Amino acid sequence: MRKGKTFIVSGPSGVGKSTVLNALLEKRKNLYFSVSATTREPRPGELDGIHYHFMNVESFRKWIAMEQFLEYAEYVGNFYGTPKRYVDEAMEQGKDVILDIEVQGAIQVTSKRP
Repeated sequence: MRKGKTFIVSGPSGVGKSTVLNALLEKRKNLYFSVSATTREPRPGELDGIHYHFMNVESFRKWIAMEQFLEYAEYVGNFYGTPKRYVDEAMEQGKDVILDIEVQGAIQVTSKRP
């Protein structure tokens, strides 16, 4: 079986990343959209595992120490990151993976996985 590839969509807020990704995900069913982890509280209507993987700070820090993130950052007092496990599982299933991350996160990922 073919192993999936990782693609990064990165750019400033408001440039249309979500619009492009939504159109792409509608047309290609073999894509996996990577769901980020965060330590912030869920907003109304957000579901764990769908919008984010919601974690407490202690667990997030443990994942950092165990190198469980492809990338992570702290923003406005909360952590955000891309869990390796879900990306790797999708790629092993032959799915291409799309990451919607900020520029510094993209640099972290490409330094680990050129």
